[in-house]
Amino acid sequence: MGGEAERPGGICLKALLLSFRAAPTLLGIRLTRMKQRTTFIHDPEDAFNPDQIQIAANSVSIKSLRAAREDWLTFGLNELPKELLSVLKQCHELHIRWASQAPYSSIPPFLSRVSPGLHIFFTPQRGESGHSFCPLLKTIFGGELKCTSPKETFTRDPLLSERFSHSSTFQYYQILPSLANLVTYLQQHACMQSDQLCISRVSRLQKASYVDVDFDAISQAVVLKAFSDRPISTKGVWNETMKIVSANDRVEIGILANEKPLESEELNLGGFLTVVGEDEKPSPTLFAFPSRHHPLRHSSYAVSFIEPTGLHPSLRMSFPQDSSIPGPTQGSCALHAYLTLPSYVFIDKYQLSDSLFLASKNLKAIRSISGETDLEAPDWAVQKWGSNLLVELSPPSEIKAGWEADIPLHLRYLPPASGGITEVHVPWPVVFWACRAEEGLKMNVNPFDRVNLGYDGLFGPRTMFYHVSPAPGSNCMEKLQVPVMDSLRTQYVEVGTSTVIVMGFVWIWWRLFSRSS
Repeated sequence: MGGEAERPGGICLKALLLSFRAAPTLLGIRLTRMKQRTTFIHDPEDAFNPDQIQIAANSVSIKSLRAAREDWLTFGLNELPKELLSVLKQCHELHIRWASQAPYSSIPPFLSRVSPGLHIFFTPQRGESGHSFCPLLKTIFGGELKCTSPKETFTRDPLLSERFSHSSTFQYYQILPSLANLVTYLQQHACMQSDQLCISRVSRLQKASYVDVDFDAISQAVVLKAFSDRPISTKGVWNETMKIVSANDRVEIGILANEKPLESEELNLGGFLTVVGEDEKPSPTLFAFPSRHHPLRHSSYAVSFIEPTGLHPSLRMSFPQDSSIPGPTQGSCALHAYLTLPSYVFIDKYQLSDSLFLASKNLKAIRSISGETDLEAPDWAVQKWGSNLLVELSPPSEIKAGWEADIPLHLRYLPPASGGITEVHVPWPVVFWACRAEEGLKMNVNPFDRVNLGYDGLFGPRTMFYHVSPAPGSNCMEKLQVPVMDSLRTQYVEVGTSTVIVMGFVWIWWRLFSRSS
């Protein structure tokens, strides 16, 4: 283990972890006590000079910084709106994950991914049903959410077990291209009308690559995290001043870069840390920690549907390069794809139980399937949000010019639409190698750890994930043109059906009376 390393004038790993855990983050929202942490991660090639940081008595200014950024804001229950507080009191734990459809690049330690859209993982308090949960979700994220109640709309993971520490009781998903409703809600409930800085910073959420919200009944705190893979300015750099307004405020800033780790299971970061109002100059630091998520260099995948699609489309995952097995423990690694499927598309688990059929598609086995898998129900009769599928892929033994894996899907009957065609969207799956880590490796010392992603709860706590990135520039959402009944012609169907029924009724009566006479 690389463990703890320190530069002259730096701080040790233990102190860093304590400060990074204790200090929640930013967006500029005015709370009773603002706790803010901002972490910038820049490429080693983008040289950073400490002169780019200007420190004043109650502020820190950063100039011309080209880096990815994570903002972290933590606040207590007494600082929340009453409607939100009443719902959280029904929750044992709540984890919200939103990912943008727009392409973005991952950089260590921000490597984990979920399919684009809104994911919610929810465990109610014992004896609570969460009856007011869905109305609040619609208020915050938009009324178009397909959500009645956790019992009716959410799904349950069939593999829940005490050893899967990152599994919630209920799971929900909704395609959500924008966080505009969330931004409006925060601006109205967390910002004062006169605080234009707060309103402006909250609006940044619409350009975030992903946003996380976490709550658990033990900590009694809500954590909001937002990650952006690049500066949002047209110049491509961060120019910003971060201030403390009152003595209760705490603002921490880290500007770090990845360095070569000493152990394969670790990530190694070095750079500068600054606490606004306390430090007179940036403190250099170097530290290492075990990581659950790792990059897989020079490997990518693309997703498409095999044409023609019809009502039984096949989702194709194409790997243009050899997705080589990561790390030294090749025998304990397996390549997986985790699919999140809305209610109008589903998997036939009986079709995928044939090992020969799976092999012909470069699939090895279905590891988990949960949610709505009814083979006959039309979409308007399905109450659940949809389903999840974890499938192990089977790369060919010899790969020369790339390879593909195909997953057969099925579409439900959809309501009539003008023109006889309805467009639906299917998010890209998450693709990763899952590898067994060494005994004794402590993942929980990672200050940037990200759990409750759906698929991580299907593996043991010492699993390491090597992520295959989507092809550069890809919009990770596929479109499907689905044939449906033309709503402009339904009147003819209704008239024709009524006519046939009346004619049949008349014919039956005529036959009955003709016999009796």
